Amino acid sequence: MRGFRSSPAPAAKDAKGDWQTVRTLLPYLWPKDRPSLRLRVVLSMVFLLAAKGVTVAVPVVLKYAVDALSAPSMMIGLAAVPVGLLLAYGLARIVSLAFRELQTAIFANVAHAAIRATALQTFKHIHRLSLRFHLERQTGGLSRAIERGTQGIEFVLRMALFNIVPTMVEIALVGGLLWALLNGWFALATMLTIAAYVAWTVLLTNWRTRFRRAMNVSDSSAHTKAIDSLLNYETVKYFTNEEHEARRFDQALAGYETAAIKSKTSLGWLNTGQGTIIAVGVTIVMIMAGQGVRDGTMTVGDFVLVNTYLLQLYLPLNFLGSAYREIKHSLIDMEAMFDLLNAEAEVTDRADAVTLSPHGELGGHLRFENVSFAYDARRPVLKDVSFSVPPGKSVAIVGASGAGKSTISRLLFRFYDVNSGSISIDDHDIRAVSQASLRAAIGIVPQDTVLFNDTIYYNVAYGRPNATQAEVEDAAKLAKIHDFVLSLPDGYDTIVGERGLKLSGGEKQRVAIARTILKGPQILLFDEATSALDTHTEKEIQASLKEVATGRTTLMIAHRLSTVVDADEILVLDQGQIVERGAHAQLLTQNGPYATMWQRQQEAEALGVGDVAE
Repeated sequence: MRGFRSSPAPAAKDAKGDWQTVRTLLPYLWPKDRPSLRLRVVLSMVFLLAAKGVTVAVPVVLKYAVDALSAPSMMIGLAAVPVGLLLAYGLARIVSLAFRELQTAIFANVAHAAIRATALQTFKHIHRLSLRFHLERQTGGLSRAIERGTQGIEFVLRMALFNIVPTMVEIALVGGLLWALLNGWFALATMLTIAAYVAWTVLLTNWRTRFRRAMNVSDSSAHTKAIDSLLNYETVKYFTNEEHEARRFDQALAGYETAAIKSKTSLGWLNTGQGTIIAVGVTIVMIMAGQGVRDGTMTVGDFVLVNTYLLQLYLPLNFLGSAYREIKHSLIDMEAMFDLLNAEAEVTDRADAVTLSPHGELGGHLRFENVSFAYDARRPVLKDVSFSVPPGKSVAIVGASGAGKSTISRLLFRFYDVNSGSISIDDHDIRAVSQASLRAAIGIVPQDTVLFNDTIYYNVAYGRPNATQAEVEDAAKLAKIHDFVLSLPDGYDTIVGERGLKLSGGEKQRVAIARTILKGPQILLFDEATSALDTHTEKEIQASLKEVATGRTTLMIAHRLSTVVDADEILVLDQGQIVERGAHAQLLTQNGPYATMWQRQQEAEALGVGDVAE
């Protein structure tokens, strides 16, 4: 896939990326606004050091116990000393275990708070990103990136703080003790073995990192295709393309399979090298200790001490290799999630953004002044568009598909910023007000209504989540859906299904109308609000919308001209420009584009074809 290369990235680049990922995570582990979590971090580190201190002392106690057991005093019945040392040995092991468990328990709050904070921050940031990002995103891959990232945080914290860091501390303490109790050669041999082990592990793991990245890309691709196919289940069935979807999914799985096999087979080289290094190191050190006992320079207790330290170090070192490998994988997973946090929003609030609060009969004056816009500079969509909607008045925008009508609604909501010109509400340029207050002042009934997979009540109440049940039902009555809801077995508790697919198009649109009525905004935007309704219901809804729009600024985007005949002004848009404007009767007398569209729709309606705007 694009952005992927078969050759491994340079180690320096990987190390820089890993460090950047860790730096991104650190503020969540040391939160400024939560001193209690900082205290837990400090306490967990204290218990970590205490646990390792006791663990390193255990073999020393065992050495003296062995020497005492082999001493001549044992022959005359003075066994109290070795027994006491053996009891101390057992107690030390218990204390070490207790400290480790205390560290785990204390740090658990910190780890899960960090996971929660990063997941929430990512979720909120994705919602702040502009419409362009969401139109280009792959939902399945996005959800997998967040899922793998949060799991990666948990694994990194667990492995790094409870395994790698403690093992490194133990290695340093053991090296110092071997030097002090025996001689520098034992410490040198042990440290060289560990250094060789770590170097081999890092080298091979960095080389294998590319396979993990390839697995992630293929996994996200497979997940994206699966989610996309399931969301479009009906379309797949309509065209009997089940096998086609299966092939696309299998191709993505094949890419994952190839990368996974390479990852598994290369693991054999890593494990073989690690085992060889440890075996050679252990053999050399034990031979040195055996010679010391034979020469009389070391006691049997010293031999036991060396053997115990080797077992105590090399066994976790075996696990350390796999831990480092998994940490590298987790850092890659976290990197993908943190990349989302680094994505910049195309539309942002100014530092001095003010709060827009249009209200009353004098509020909500909407004005487009010489607005030009293009999604791509090579293809202009709107060209020098100007119009005004006074408070309490209604303006309709009509025109052929692709004329730029929906773009006007997206610009009004500030999903994009205009390339030139300005859009203002009550003389406030919408770029100078906060996006939250701007969108709170506008209510929309879209042509394509997508509902949450929840109850009808939830979807209506989404317009104002703190509304009472009576207010929700009043909004449903105005939208002419209340009686239909009561006729359902579960009433307002009826689940509407994925994207509201359990409801018909008209039912979904009435839910959307009720939701906007409940929101009660000062500016209303109807984007073909009754397109999915039958003629009878449409007339009822039109009357309700007219009642709701009283005293509010209303902008209507329509294909059916019959729905806008009562508008105070009608704008005819063609190829991004206003080519005609006026009231319905006035436009008919001009015999221009509007009159042509009206005549065409009347003829189509007479033939039973339906309304046609083109």
